[in-house]
Parts: sequence; C-alpha cells; structure tokens
Amino acid sequence: MTLDLQTQPISRRFEHLLKVVSSDRFLQKEGLGNEVPFFICPFKVHETNDMQAVQRDLIVQLANKGIQILPLNLYDICLELLKERGILEQILEKESDLAKDELLELLQGVLDPEQHLIPAIAQRMAPAEFDVLFLSGAGEVFPYIRTHNVLNNLQSTAKDQPTLLFFPGEYTHSLEDGASLDLFGKLRDDKYYRAFNIYHCEA
Repeated sequence: MTLDLQTQPISRRFEHLLKVVSSDRFLQKEGLGNEVPFFICPFKVHETNDMQAVQRDLIVQLANKGIQILPLNLYDICLELLKERGILEQILEKESDLAKDELLELLQGVLDPEQHLIPAIAQRMAPAEFDVLFLSGAGEVFPYIRTHNVLNNLQSTAKDQPTLLFFPGEYTHSLEDGASLDLFGKLRDDKYYRAFNIYHCEA
C-alpha cells in the first residue's frame, strides 16, 4: 500500500475505504497487536464536503454488503447535550458578552469528554446493532473538545467494534515527536499514537 494514498483522488480513496472496511481483517480486528481498534481517516479541510459524501456513500454500500455502520457526529452530540441540560439558549445569549477564554472554559466544563461526551456516545452505542462506528465532527468541536481527549476516553467504551474517525487534518508519525493528530494540518500538540491510519491498512 502506498503511503501517499491520502493524496489520491477522492474516488480512489473511497475505493480503498470500502475495500478495507468491508474486509474480514478489519471487521475481525486482526493484526492490531493488542491495540484498540481505532482508525484515522485524515483529509484536507477543503475536502470536508467531499468526505461527508464519501461517508454517506460508504454507509449505503457497506449496508448492501450486510455491514452496519453507526455514524456519530461529535458536534451534533454536543448540541444535543447542551439542549438536554437546558443551557444551549443561555450560552447563545451570553456568547456575545463572554470573553473567548470564558466561553471556552464554560464549554469545556459542560462538554468534558470523560464526564459528559463519552457517556453520551456510549448511550447511543448501547441500543444499536452495528459493525463499525464512524466518528465525525472533530473540526466543528475544536477548540473546546480535542480529538485526542475523545479517543483516550473512548478506549474503554468502543473496543468491541472498529472505530473510524474522519479527521480534517493530518495524522503524522515521526521518531522525534511520536504520533500526532494535526488538526487542519497546523495544530501539532495533540499527541496520540494508538490509532492506525486507514490509508496504511490493507484489506
């Protein structure tokens, strides 16, 4: 598998994703070396709409193969959490009066991954019958939720089925810095090494 597959046209990447995600190797979590079954699908920010279409098409074509996907969007879940707690309108009203750091602190508190977000994800997973979890919305929830915090806290909840995170940025590895989730291809401070780049996986 070429390491520059993620620079190939969207149609080529779609073919790879469909082939890998529908493979027994992927679904049975083979060859992971006891690591959690987390996979990253990085893409350029300007490809966001195209990748949303890829996700929709993947869900349909995988369903035709008898493979059920549970798609969860982090931004949608965050909005639902704020609505459930009755504070969405309050936050919208106060937004213009709050300093950015105050708003950030407020949102980080009420949407804390360990205390609130991951339990909400687990609540949506529990009644669902699915083979693969698709996670999206990582760019929309920045900066009040960081992707590596979501993945770190999700490890104990989403370990039975593979999780594929669609990530607007780069998932890089280097001997000097280790592995890093670089959101939007610029922010290099989210250290995370336990996931696999889906473009480096074979069916």
